[in-house]
Parts: sequence; structure tokens; C-alpha cells
Amino acid sequence: MPARNMVQALNLALREEMERDDRVVVLGEDVGKDGGVFRITDGLLERFGEERVMDTPLAESAIVGTAIGMSLYGLRPVAEIQFMGFIYPAFDQIFSHAARMRNRSRGRFSCPLVIRTPYGAGIKAPELHEESTEAFFCHMPGIKVVVPSGPSMAKGLLASAIRDPDPVVFLEPTRLYRLVKEEVPDGDYTIPIGQARVVREGSAITAIAWGSMLERTVRALEDFDAEIIDLLTLSPFDSETILRSVDKTGRVVIVHEAPRTCGFGAELAATIAEEAILSLRGPVLRVTGPDVPVPLAKLVDHYLPGAARIRAAVEELLRY
Repeated sequence: MPARNMVQALNLALREEMERDDRVVVLGEDVGKDGGVFRITDGLLERFGEERVMDTPLAESAIVGTAIGMSLYGLRPVAEIQFMGFIYPAFDQIFSHAARMRNRSRGRFSCPLVIRTPYGAGIKAPELHEESTEAFFCHMPGIKVVVPSGPSMAKGLLASAIRDPDPVVFLEPTRLYRLVKEEVPDGDYTIPIGQARVVREGSAITAIAWGSMLERTVRALEDFDAEIIDLLTLSPFDSETILRSVDKTGRVVIVHEAPRTCGFGAELAATIAEEAILSLRGPVLRVTGPDVPVPLAKLVDHYLPGAARIRAAVEELLRY
């Protein structure tokens, strides 16, 4: 089985899904001739032509709005937004139309649309290029939110997202694009949306993370008896896997790079408090980004949760 990085895995998923289903089309800024800003769509224009791989103007609302129209007329569009910080002009299209189409039509129409976008800090890019605002989309009923944590997960989840009958916001951790390689299968390979995975079993504490924070959490807790959960899907999230682990360990730490206030970790903590309060031996702790905009390059390493902060939270919990 070939070893691939996340860029190669995503490219493979797009190519195979476009070969499998001629309704799948790709659109976005520079996705055709240039192969995308991170080269994830490289080679697709030459293989599938301009009718299926479309360069668009720099207009995120138009990209998503066009993709919504395509999906309602039977296509399976995959729209790329170059960075998560550029997706905000498309909020009206996503929230007011894509998310509501099934409910608005009382089930007569669905909106099989994937919106791909790089997200997260760590590549030391300018403002709006390192956003982690996934909680916005989790608050939108009708939208599924998926975050792969590595190449194999990326391929399987993207294939599932393209085949899904509803709109999916697919967040790709920019820091992981070329950081690691792992075996990624060729051919038909999917990972169910809405299902978390237990990366490592343990009995003393449950650590929950997603995206690029999973890699940091695993490294930080090498010497702890921690059960580590890769959430993979934020909406709908897999509460059963989380609660089963909490019942075993009694302690929980949640790691995410988004700002703390109203970050998605707060929803997880509230669910655990409501459903597993009698299993808890201590408070649910969050290790997060601070409540400030993502800083420029010199400070970004202080912004992101690091191994020392993750270990400190775990050590504090283990004292309960």
C-alpha cells in the first residue's frame, strides 16, 4: 500500500470519485490550471477537462452559490475555498440556503455539496490564512462538519463527503498537508461520517482532539495512560464513543486550537457534564487557543496548544 501525505491522499480521493461518478465536479479559485493553492487539485484539469474542473473568479459567495445550484440540478460539486478565513463572505449562501434546502423543500430536494477549505494555524501565514472557526458551522443545523487528522482519514472521509446527500464542510488541517506520510489505500475506501476513532486505549484519562491537534496530543501524552479519541466529525459528533470512554476513565481533557470561548470543546464538555456527570472524577478541562485573533508568525507557536500545556492539564486532572 503506497505511503502518501495528505495532499496526495486528497488528490487521489478527488480523482477516484470523479472517475467513479461523472456528476462530481470541482470548482474554485485556481483549482484548474494551477492545481489549487496547495496543489490538491493538480492534474485534474488535464484528466477531466474544463467542464468538470472550473477556475472561478475571486468571489467566495459566488463559488458556493454556484455549487448549490449545481447540486440542486443533480451534480455533486466540490467547491474549494482557498483558506478558512476567506469563507466568511459565503456564510449567507451556506447558512441561508445550503443548510436549509432539505427542510425548506420538506425533503423534496437535498444539497449534495462539499466545501473544502484549509484551516488552522502553524504554517506562519498572514492574517485570515490560519483561522480555526469550525464552531460557526457546527451551529448551523443541516451542515455536516468533517476534520481529517491524517492522510488515510482524509481520503476515506472525503470520499464519504462527496457521496453524502447533504452539504459537508470539509476542513483540512493546513499544518498536516505535508507533515506526515502513511499508507493510504487505492480504490474504493470510505470512512463513515459521524464516527470517531479511538487512536489509543487507556484507563486514566480521556483526551479528545481533532485535526492537527491530534498529532500534538498523541506526542504529548506518550508517557500517560491516556485514551485518545480522534473526533473526525464535529457535526454530528460521536457522543457514544466519547461517553463510553469517559465512563471508563472518569477524567477528560479536550484539545483544540480555536479560541476557548464558544469553541467546539465547550459543546463536548456540556454533553459530557449532562450525560456522564456521575462518571467524572474531576472537571472537564480544555486546552485551547486564547481568545485573540491568530497572531503573526513570531507568536503563533505561543498561540497553539503545545505539549507542555497539554501535559499540565492532564497532570492537574490526575490529582483529583
